[in-house]
Amino acid sequence: MRHRRAGLKLNRTSSHRIAMFRNMVTSLFKYERIRTTDAKAKELRSWAEHIITLAKRGDVHARRQVLAVMREKDVVHKLFEEASERFGNISGGYTRIVKLGKRPGDAASVSLIELLAIEKSKKKKLEKKKKEEAKTAAAAAPAPSDEKPQSETAAAEDIV
Repeated sequence: MRHRRAGLKLNRTSSHRIAMFRNMVTSLFKYERIRTTDAKAKELRSWAEHIITLAKRGDVHARRQVLAVMREKDVVHKLFEEASERFGNISGGYTRIVKLGKRPGDAASVSLIELLAIEKSKKKKLEKKKKEEAKTAAAAAPAPSDEKPQSETAAAEDIV
């Protein structure tokens, strides 16, 4: 029985599996999307979610934990700079898996795993909504006319 055994073996030794996922998670954060098999993508999702949660925390201990997993320092620094503003207050669901079909050589199911830009999309929606509100407000406002205001015409009649 597999009670409390997290993760898939994927027919690899433990050292090969760990090295493969370290490389894959580094590539995911470097390129923001990668193509892989369905099983690897589903397992990679848990690695990526954990690393993003650490990056959102942002302290030195979290940075050292992520550096112990990921291969490239530049990618880690970029992740720690962008994580809090990109992923905001949500606690999970940072990745999307899109099934692409079968691979020609061995008919393995292939998927695209990508990072979501959650806060950026919300900001774009808010900006678009504000622009639409400004347009409707401008259309609803009365157009300026060449006629003098009512008070000036009344004052001119009193003088004559």
